[in-house]
Amino acid sequence: MPYYQRHLFFCTNCREDGNCCANYGASEMRDYAKRRSKELGIAGKGGVRVNIAGCLDRCNEGPVAVVYPEGVWYTYVDEKDVEEIVQEHLVHGRVVDRLRI
Repeated sequence: MPYYQRHLFFCTNCREDGNCCANYGASEMRDYAKRRSKELGIAGKGGVRVNIAGCLDRCNEGPVAVVYPEGVWYTYVDEKDVEEIVQEHLVHGRVVDRLRI
């Protein structure tokens, strides 16, 4: 069994040209997802890890996050969208098609 069942990576990169996930509150959304995973009891060994990432090179589709090991890429607008990713994908293992890129 892997140490973590799933990893959720949020791009928090800031680019000089201004087209970057950092401009869309990516760090705050990552903090929200991390807090929610702890509150739901899914964080840690055998569960979920929420991490920041440098540039994930999908700037034109941003802000972006990706769940591994499935390799499912998401975009989001606000905490409501991130909550849906946490509840559906991280808790129940279901892809959120409406946010998938």
